[in-house]
Amino acid sequence: MKTKILSCLMLLAFCACKTDKKTKTENTETPKMVETEEKDEWIHLFDGTSTEGWRAFNGTELPPRWVIKDDMLTFDTEMKLEKERTGGNSIVYGAEMFDNFELYLEWKIPEGGNSGVFYHLQEVGESMSDIAPEYQLLDDLKWEEINNAKLEEWQKTGADYAMHIPDASVKIVKPAMQWNTTRIIFTPEKVEHWLNGVKLLEFKPWTEDWERRRKAGKWKNSPKYGTFKTGYIAIQDHDSPLWLRNIKIKKL
Repeated sequence: MKTKILSCLMLLAFCACKTDKKTKTENTETPKMVETEEKDEWIHLFDGTSTEGWRAFNGTELPPRWVIKDDMLTFDTEMKLEKERTGGNSIVYGAEMFDNFELYLEWKIPEGGNSGVFYHLQEVGESMSDIAPEYQLLDDLKWEEINNAKLEEWQKTGADYAMHIPDASVKIVKPAMQWNTTRIIFTPEKVEHWLNGVKLLEFKPWTEDWERRRKAGKWKNSPKYGTFKTGYIAIQDHDSPLWLRNIKIKKL
């Protein structure tokens, strides 16, 4: 009898040991799996090696002034071309449209530089600005001096151009030719603009307040502005050099 009891206890201990070992193995592997899944959520629109997916707004090919140099996507205004491309040089990531997303990119511009990032862009006209919301990219520190003109707050870096202004009290403004980070988070419940790790503004799209701003300001004669709920990501040609890297997007 004692022998049978001892045998049962040894069998139970052996089973418990196997179960504990299996649990530890599963727990060790789980974080790796989660980490891989999180990394795979990002879609790289530009990773430093290829311009695949990018083309001209209302076009089929990438304008020749957009080139890769030192792992950066740059708009080279000094490039000598045998023949200038007709039409603008703004570009879209035409491989896919996005509705709700988190977009991240790194960028720098020269003194007096000007550009912008657009989203929900549809090719239904000749002007991107009249169609899609824009995250403004600008040299806030030198633009006024170089251009001998005064800027409104809704024209400065990080603004939802001509709609919502960034919070200047928290905004980190870097001198020209220094790298900046930008994040745009869009959902129907909330839109956020981030610059250099700081949230500059947030708003809810398509509300009565949003409609009032649209109809009372710069877009009052642009009936399609901001009305599309999906579209392309785009980069503006504003006849200014621009350097970009690590452009990626996550669907929400």
